[in-house]
Amino acid sequence: MRFTSWRSLVLVSVVAVGAVLVAALPAFAADDAAPAKIGVLIIDGQNNHKWQDTTPAIKEMLGKTGRFTVDVATTPEKKAAKEAWDKFRPDFARYGAVLMNYNGDSWPEEVRKSFEQYMTDGGGLVFYHAGVFAFADWKEFNDMMGMGWRNANQGMRLTIDADGKEVRTPSGEGPGSGHGPSHAFGIDVRDPKHPAMEGLPARFMHVKDELYHGMRGPLTGMHIIATAFSDKKSGGTGTNEPMVWTVPFGKGKVFVTLLGHDVPATIAPSSAVLISRGLEWAATGKVTLSVPEGLGSETK
Repeated sequence: MRFTSWRSLVLVSVVAVGAVLVAALPAFAADDAAPAKIGVLIIDGQNNHKWQDTTPAIKEMLGKTGRFTVDVATTPEKKAAKEAWDKFRPDFARYGAVLMNYNGDSWPEEVRKSFEQYMTDGGGLVFYHAGVFAFADWKEFNDMMGMGWRNANQGMRLTIDADGKEVRTPSGEGPGSGHGPSHAFGIDVRDPKHPAMEGLPARFMHVKDELYHGMRGPLTGMHIIATAFSDKKSGGTGTNEPMVWTVPFGKGKVFVTLLGHDVPATIAPSSAVLISRGLEWAATGKVTLSVPEGLGSETK
């Protein structure tokens, strides 16, 4: 009996020690090889474009990548009462990146300051298409954006000439913001080493869309990574207009893509790859998402 009790005691001790050792080991989830999902907040609610259609399309598109979780913060309707705006308090700090699908009434000062702090502390921001219309009166917002849809006297203009050199047009000179009739056009990659552009063809076609021109702003820290030729035959300016660029703000990273007037133009591979990779880069500084197969097979 004494021998049996001794063996039982040893067995219990080994089991107990083993449990302690296992508990002390680092936990490895089954999907540790895959990067953690990035939380994205889409802001919509007012827009001169159909945000009611594009927001669900973007949310579904991002979900299919497996890289993101997506929430939506919808503002009150245009000219809503103060009581309605008092309830609009997004918790930006919860998210790796924010996607602007909004242009409309000003945000409450508390929300503006919260957003500025989020970006200063290292947040990620993606401007999508008409998001660049918003908040001409908000200096910090314009600094984040670099340039947006503004009148000719609301900042400098930045384009790329035929030799690939940057051309800066002073405020008050040249065209303000606009676009010709929607049409298909080519996208030219200007910085193939940028993580969001790495692996993309040097030139690829985009579907029928609005080709914005004459963007204006402070241009602080702007880095153009893709352009499109704005043909005068299509109501354009006759030069290479920025379509995709980045801007630093505090510790935060900003990615701007002007593509995506409607759902087809938004979820087309030529636009979806920029939105998804732009969000990943803005949130993490790196890009793991692959380039859609066949992108760039049409180059005319």
